[in-house]
Amino acid sequence: MSTRRLRSEDYNDYSSTDVTPEGSPPGGMNGFAHPESYQRFGETNGTTWYQTLIHLLKGNIGTGLLGLPLAVKNAGVLLGPLSLLVMGIVAVHCMGILVKCAHHFCHRLQKQFVDYGGAVMYGLESTPSAWLRTHAVWGRRVVGLFLIITQLGFCCVYFVFLADNLKQVISAANGTTNDCSSNRTVVMTPTMDSRLYMLSLLPFVVLLTFIQNLKVLSVFSMLANVAMFVSLIVIYQYIVRGIPDPSDLPLAAAWKTYPLFFGTAIFAFEGIGVVLPLENKMKNPRQFPVILYVGMTIVTTLYISLSVLGYLRFGADIQASITLNLPNCWLYQAVKLLFSFGIFFTYAVQFYVPAEIIIPPLVARVSERWGWLVNLLLRVALVGVTCVLAILIPRLDIVISLVGSVSSSALALIFPPLLEIATYYAEGMHPLIIAKDIAISLFGFVGFVVGTYEALVELAAPATAVVNTTSAMVQ
Repeated sequence: MSTRRLRSEDYNDYSSTDVTPEGSPPGGMNGFAHPESYQRFGETNGTTWYQTLIHLLKGNIGTGLLGLPLAVKNAGVLLGPLSLLVMGIVAVHCMGILVKCAHHFCHRLQKQFVDYGGAVMYGLESTPSAWLRTHAVWGRRVVGLFLIITQLGFCCVYFVFLADNLKQVISAANGTTNDCSSNRTVVMTPTMDSRLYMLSLLPFVVLLTFIQNLKVLSVFSMLANVAMFVSLIVIYQYIVRGIPDPSDLPLAAAWKTYPLFFGTAIFAFEGIGVVLPLENKMKNPRQFPVILYVGMTIVTTLYISLSVLGYLRFGADIQASITLNLPNCWLYQAVKLLFSFGIFFTYAVQFYVPAEIIIPPLVARVSERWGWLVNLLLRVALVGVTCVLAILIPRLDIVISLVGSVSSSALALIFPPLLEIATYYAEGMHPLIIAKDIAISLFGFVGFVVGTYEALVELAAPATAVVNTTSAMVQ
């Protein structure tokens, strides 16, 4: 899932696709339009296929990747990667459904673009149900609500991630050497609680969110991308060395922990918001379906490889973020700090989305004289909310699973298949297509309910049962 999903021009095109009036593609195979049905013109200064692929990768790779090894532990060394593969296929299919429906409404309504919320609203207006048509505007509102929950949830995850990694680095500072031997024991120095680290980070994060120009934020986003890329290379080279005998690892874990796997996995795969703006900005939109398949194949391969190798390398000791399992030598301490650097600046990019939804309508209610002050105060309040929620749920694995189960499952799995039924039912749909869409939505809904329940049960577990990721540890 990711962290960089915004166009640099404005928020309103966050999930939209430009199409000429005559450019709606009919339904094609695999949920896409046939390439020859694209009649829209690409933008003169649009992105190339290579740039679009890079943006797609950036939009799907984030902190969720680092939590996938623990997710595989919750599913099993065999069931976990197989489930990731299936979820990747379903997620790509749902992305294709969203693009197809957006094109359909652009053509039918003679609009230049339709965003995610707009597509759901127009889909409800197309249904035979008079009640749904009357209340269609709630489709846009519900999508907007889940989008806000998702983005603020990402921000909560970032607070916990930063606190956990900084605490571990500081705790091991006195014992950190150049010796990266995996069997070296490091005694952690007692330090303050991770929640105090979150409070210490709060002023810096607030100042960061005062940057409201996306062109400026794009510079920080680029730095974050470089930091994360270098960190992943170092992580990979460590976990592929010295993998122990995996015969003791279960092929399938207890079903009670599988919902936690679902929440973490769908958190990582929730990149559906990136597809429409990327397709919109391409010089040649006909290439987008192929780019989507290639890009998501790379993403899924990365997810499966890191999750399996990470679990094989650390076994039952795998922690909420694989960075917390790295040795406490200067090289890997630098990796933790480098990834934390990337996540810190990514916070502002993710925060931009809910801020642009919530703040402008409220600022419009006050005089222009006080608008700037209200704007800043609302930003402080929103950042404060994400910090408080992170303090209340200071477990990285549970925060990721909860955000994934509650909001990511709705945006990535539940809404797109229902949107396809709403859009095309009146025009006639094959019963198998309807059954497929209902099955996907039911799968997402079951994951939403059970995943949320299990995450809340884990959250309510006694403190003594919680693994403190920054306590004394043997590396």
